[in-house]
Amino acid sequence: MFIDSHCHLDKLNYDDLHIDVADVIAKAEQANVTEFLSVGVTMASFPNMLSLIEPFSQVHASCGVHPLDVESDFDLEKFKEYAKSDKVVAIGETGLDYHYQPETAELQKERFIQQVKIAVELDKPLIIHTRQAREDTLAILRGYGAHKCGGVIHCFTEDLDFAQQAMELGFYISISGIVTFRQATELKEVVKAIPIERLLIETDSPYLAPVPHRGKENQPGYVVEVAAYIAQLKNLPLNEVGEITSKNFRNLFL
Repeated sequence: MFIDSHCHLDKLNYDDLHIDVADVIAKAEQANVTEFLSVGVTMASFPNMLSLIEPFSQVHASCGVHPLDVESDFDLEKFKEYAKSDKVVAIGETGLDYHYQPETAELQKERFIQQVKIAVELDKPLIIHTRQAREDTLAILRGYGAHKCGGVIHCFTEDLDFAQQAMELGFYISISGIVTFRQATELKEVVKAIPIERLLIETDSPYLAPVPHRGKENQPGYVVEVAAYIAQLKNLPLNEVGEITSKNFRNLFL
């Protein structure tokens, strides 16, 4: 049994590749992927995403504003109401990305802090995106009490020191299909070093399809390829990786 801890079900190709969300879920279940977390990235897209997944008890939601979308419309009180939904188990995707949009750094920090505060207030874990912003990311998590709600560093590509500091704050480390890429040598070593009890697995679909699907649209069923690669790196049985990462997911989110 496997859980895709981070996917964007509202962004898959429903014109050519899939009929609907039920079709995506059915394909994933054939690979023994049984639960999903569909992640929000803007306020404007959240109601549609929520309506798409509402019929499926095995699909959970998060509510967030992505650091690359901080210039999108934002209403703090409305965001808080969205976040209070029983379907919402996490706040995010939020964080900082100075690689693609360094010019919005101050607004990114403002939105990030707002979402950390809401996560702490509602006692819902955070889903963190960070790129070329290690120091500021950790400083905000520490400074605004993120250890009280915990969370996950999603699609992890940082170094072991960052992972250790995040884990000290009660965060899990989520591994995507990037770990299967040939050039991801440092990430492979990080995965070997982190206890399996602190790992989650994800697709980030429709992005970052793992080998052997690289170059195609990613989908939740492919999370098994990520688990299989972790099993190889850590010399563990595949079913054990599925079992433990699923337990980790439930400990964090449910």
